[in-house]
Amino acid sequence: MKRLRLLLGDQLNSKHSWFRETSDDIIYLMAEMRQETDYVKHHIQKVVAFFLAMRNFADELSELDHTVIYVRINDEGNPQELEPLIKKYIQHTGAAKFEYLLPDEYRLDEQLNSICEGLEIPSEGFDTEHFYTIRTELATFFKGKKQLIMESFYRMMRKKHDIMMVNGQPDGGKWNFDQSNRKKWTGTPAIPKELNFKREVSEILTEINTSGIQTFGNINPEDFSWPITRRECLELLDYFCEHLLVHFGDFQDALHTREKFLFHSRLSFAMNSKLLSPKEVIDQVLTYFYAHGNAIHISQVEGFVRQILGWREYMRGIYWKEMPEYQKMNALDNQNALPDFFWTGKTKMNCLKHAIGQSLEEAYAHHIQRLMIIGNFALLSQIHPDDVDQWYLGVYIDAIEWVEITNTRGMSQFADGGIVATKPYVSSANYINKMGDYCKRCHYSHSKKVGDTACPFNALYWNFLEEKKHYFKNNQRMAMMLNLLEKKDKNELRELQQRAREILSNPDNF
Repeated sequence: MKRLRLLLGDQLNSKHSWFRETSDDIIYLMAEMRQETDYVKHHIQKVVAFFLAMRNFADELSELDHTVIYVRINDEGNPQELEPLIKKYIQHTGAAKFEYLLPDEYRLDEQLNSICEGLEIPSEGFDTEHFYTIRTELATFFKGKKQLIMESFYRMMRKKHDIMMVNGQPDGGKWNFDQSNRKKWTGTPAIPKELNFKREVSEILTEINTSGIQTFGNINPEDFSWPITRRECLELLDYFCEHLLVHFGDFQDALHTREKFLFHSRLSFAMNSKLLSPKEVIDQVLTYFYAHGNAIHISQVEGFVRQILGWREYMRGIYWKEMPEYQKMNALDNQNALPDFFWTGKTKMNCLKHAIGQSLEEAYAHHIQRLMIIGNFALLSQIHPDDVDQWYLGVYIDAIEWVEITNTRGMSQFADGGIVATKPYVSSANYINKMGDYCKRCHYSHSKKVGDTACPFNALYWNFLEEKKHYFKNNQRMAMMLNLLEKKDKNELRELQQRAREILSNPDNF
C-alpha cells in the first residue's frame, strides 16, 4: 500500500522511527509554503534558517534511499497552501493512505484534522517522538489543582526520568539553584568566541525576494551563522559543553552591551526544529558534567536542565491544555499599540536599543532580554497582547507558537491572568541596572523618577501598578508592591503618572 507522509518544517527529526525503514511504497512530502511564511511577518533569518534546514533534511533522507518530494517556494505548481498540496500529491503518487506527524501548533493540528476528514483515503497522525511528555501529560498531572506551578512539574519530571537524582533525592541536595543563577557579568570570566557556521545565502535570499514573501530584520548574505544541519547542531552542543557550560548558570540572567550571547547555548533553533531532541541535549550535558568531577558546579548544570526539562516541557503542556482560548486572553485589558521602534530599534532607551537591535540583527535574544527588557516595557506600556505575540513570533528564529505564546502572553504579559506566572514580571530601572551595564551609557538616568532625563521604566512602573492595582488586590505576591504604592506620596505619584502619560502618548519620542 502506497503511503504519503507529510513532514512539516519543524519536524526534522532524523531519529524518528519512520526512518528506520525504506520502502518504494513510502513517499515523504515536504514543502515551502506561503501559508507558513505569511501567517505572521517573520524575520528574514528565520525564513532562511527553516528553508535551508528543510532542504538539507530532504537531501539527507534521499541519500538514505527514502523517496522524497520536495516543493520549493517558487516551484511551478506549488499550491502554497497545505490542503491543495496534500490533495495534489495524493493524486500524483496514487497513495492509498495519508500519514503525518502530529503538529505542535494548534492551528495546524486543526487544519490537518479538517483536511483528513475530507480525504477519500485513510489517514493517521503519529507522535513526533521528540518531547519528554505527551500533549496531555501536564493537564493530567495538574488535574484538580488550583495552580499550575512549574516547580512541582519540574520535580515530577526529574523523578520520572531519573535526571540528576541520587537515591530518590536531587543531586546536590537541592531541586533548584536559581538563587545562584543571577550574577552580573562585568567582564570576567572571559567569554569564548562564539561558534559561527559561516555560509553564503545570497541564492536563497534571491528566491525569497522573488517569491514576494514579506520579512523584516537584517541578514548578512555572506555570513549566515546559524546551524541548519544535524551535524552542525551537534557541533554547537559539543561547543556549549566544552566552553560555555562551566559558567552558564551564574550568568544566565546577565545583560551586557558588549556581549550578545554571553554563556547561552543558542541551541533553541536546533531543538525547536527537532534537529536535536531535548533528551540528547540533556544527556550530553550531564555526561560531560559527571565526567569532569568538580570542574563544573552543579548550579551551572541544573539551571540549564531546568530550562529544558522543566520550562520547555511545561510551556508545551500549558499550550495544549489551554488552547484555543489562550490566544485570545487579555486579562489586564491592555489596548495600546506596539511602538514603531520595535521594528527599527531606534530609541533613546539604551536597554531597548540593545535588546531590540540585537533581535533585529541576530533573530535572537536570550530569555532575560526577552522577558525583563522587551517584555517588561511592553507590559508596562500596556500594549495589546496580540501585537506582542505577533512581534515575538516573527522576530525570533526559535519562535514556534507552542513555546512563544505561553512565554509571551503568559509569563511576559500576564494576559492569561496568572495561569503561567504567579505575578507579572515587571520592574523599574533598578532591576535593569542591577543585572547589566545597559544603564551606564543611557540617555536617561536609572535613578531619576521624573523629569526629562528620568528613565521611562520608572514612571511606567508606578503608573502600571496604580492603573492595574484592582487586578492584583488578591494576589499575595503583589502585596508588598501594592503596599509601597499605597504609601507613596500622592503628589509624587501624580507626577509619575503624568510622565507615564507623556511616554505612552508618543513612545517613539523616547
